[in-house]
Amino acid sequence: MYIRKILLVVVLLGLVAAGAFAYLIYNALFVSNTSFKNDEAYIYIPTGTTYDELESMLLPLLTDMETFEAVAKRKKYADNIKPGKYVIKKGMNNNDIVNSLRSNNIPVKVSFNNQVTLANLAGRISSQIEADSISLLDAFLDPEFLKKNDLTTDTGLSIYIPNSYEFFWNTSATEFRSRMLKEYHRFWSNDRLKKTEMLGLTPIETISLASIVQKETAKVDERPRVAGLYINRLKKNMLLQADPTVIFALKRELGNYDTVIKRVLYKDLELNSPYNTYKYAGIPPGPITMPDISSIDAVLNPEKHEYYYMVANVKDFGYHIFAENLSQHNRNKAQYIRWINEQNINR
Repeated sequence: MYIRKILLVVVLLGLVAAGAFAYLIYNALFVSNTSFKNDEAYIYIPTGTTYDELESMLLPLLTDMETFEAVAKRKKYADNIKPGKYVIKKGMNNNDIVNSLRSNNIPVKVSFNNQVTLANLAGRISSQIEADSISLLDAFLDPEFLKKNDLTTDTGLSIYIPNSYEFFWNTSATEFRSRMLKEYHRFWSNDRLKKTEMLGLTPIETISLASIVQKETAKVDERPRVAGLYINRLKKNMLLQADPTVIFALKRELGNYDTVIKRVLYKDLELNSPYNTYKYAGIPPGPITMPDISSIDAVLNPEKHEYYYMVANVKDFGYHIFAENLSQHNRNKAQYIRWINEQNINR
């Protein structure tokens, strides 16, 4: 009888221990372990993150770090941390959190436009993915990459078509560059290639001309007309005489593309630079900025007209007054000069 009681006590204790253990397992796996109030929280895990570093990132987001660690080790996640952007939703348990961190790398939207140089582009992209600006710029300027793709340091900006793209946050600099090259080739469809060929231009030349159109007018509806003007000049073997190219050349000479230049002076037109279209014929050796797709398509679909000259319209700011001949242009230009002098804009 006594032995039976002892056995019963042992069994009961075992059941209690098993129940306690089961409770601990259930609590660790299936009870909510989030401490934030928002519906979800995002965590960015850099490449090479250790488990201790991960815990530091998770500490403000979780209620019980010990149970999370137990589950992470049990599921062998602690030794296989993956970089990327991940979401933890309010009310998630440790099991769900580990599963999300292990297999739910979320893409990020990467967007860029109007970058003047590859260095500017590198800075813009580095604020959106893990790769830093130095590694990105090194990838953009890599001599082997440029040579392999018939690019130069002057034309390298051309392959980055401004738009919004999806990337994983932990995308490397070379992975970003490779993806952009694919997007560039995808952009140049048979239709676009046929149009640029009919203009007697290459895709790179088209983008370089589009960059001038981009700088000449911010008005999208005016871009085909401006593009048509420059196409007309090219067909007549006239100098493009585009002020934005002179401004770019001046900034390039100074080594500071942030310099503000509101007025081009006559002495500036003498600057000896291949980007000075008052001095050198044809399209400059590379883009003077990153043109929008609307500017590229404006060059590919230029308005047909007989305009060869234009000047800023001081009565409708942002637009231009166009002229078919020099005498008309000089009259239009006189109005602009009077206005700019009245504004005391000397530089």
